[in-house]
Amino acid sequence: QVQLVESGGGLVQAGGSLRLSCAASGGTFSRYYMGWFRQALGKEREFVAAIRWSTGNTYYADSVKGRFTISRDNAKNTVYLQMNSLKPEDTAVYSCAAARQQLVVPTRATEYGYWGQGTQVTVSS
Repeated sequence: QVQLVESGGGLVQAGGSLRLSCAASGGTFSRYYMGWFRQALGKEREFVAAIRWSTGNTYYADSVKGRFTISRDNAKNTVYLQMNSLKPEDTAVYSCAAARQQLVVPTRATEYGYWGQGTQVTVSS
């Protein structure tokens, strides 16, 4: 059974950086897309970034492009989200998710079948 465990959230000042980790187990992740989503208080969950595990191809929401970087470590079965130049509007619960590989990169939450518990990121102004 696929399990995803996030870590690395916290409180940071605007302009700062954080790195989130997602430790994955219980699956053959070379056959998956791994994604990061976030949900701010009172708002809908939104796509942040995704990576196709087998190729390393990455995809980003426009709101984070150029500031966030998604990557994976095959040996550790871990996906990372490096977040730089953080803004107060980046404040949200960030969740890692896994979706079976498909033809088009999945950017909707409904396309992901496995989720971690989420980690809070708070950016102060």
